[in-house]
Amino acid sequence: MHPYWPARTPAEIDEKAQQTLSRLAEVFGTDSIPEFFHHMAIVPSFVNDYYMNFKKFCYTQGKLSLKDKALIGLAVSHTAGVKSMTEFFAHRLRNLVEGSESAQSQFVADALAVQATCAMYNVFFKFRDLSGSDLFSGMPVGLRAHTFAGTSLTDTEVELINITVSDVNGCKPCTEGHVAKARQLGLADEAILEAIQCAATVYAGCQFTKAL
Repeated sequence: MHPYWPARTPAEIDEKAQQTLSRLAEVFGTDSIPEFFHHMAIVPSFVNDYYMNFKKFCYTQGKLSLKDKALIGLAVSHTAGVKSMTEFFAHRLRNLVEGSESAQSQFVADALAVQATCAMYNVFFKFRDLSGSDLFSGMPVGLRAHTFAGTSLTDTEVELINITVSDVNGCKPCTEGHVAKARQLGLADEAILEAIQCAATVYAGCQFTKAL
């Protein structure tokens, strides 16, 4: 038995949730529905909300490309520490990256390296912001971050990771700085907002999936 709720067979899932799973089957086509959606189906209103948000902000091209959204999904799910969702977005991202299998795998590894570097800086600058002392602001950062400019990702792709990961990690200085950098690179405010909507959707799924 699951520690938080009783196990249920597919036949025991609510009719409304079954309808949502049917719509998800149409979205994913020949691919199987990710397992985390089946677990969400125990709460019909949640799986329906998640389906609607996921389809709009993570699985449909808008101001951002599908590749950009998969990139954000990978970075956010890895930040949240949810392996199943990280694996899902890594697989999707590989399929959206052009080139050889080696190039696809390298892109995923590079994205995770940028995410990790961003998280490192979030810890540092969030401390400066929360410390209540101007003393630390005058001290050198001392942390190397050549990764931001040393991968197969474009500058815009790096900033999409930096904005969303910094937001999830609650680092105000980093979020402000990366939003400004993204604007300088030509990323529209509507695209930045869509990145956050994608990240928020992924993060909600991660929070539920952590219980599995």
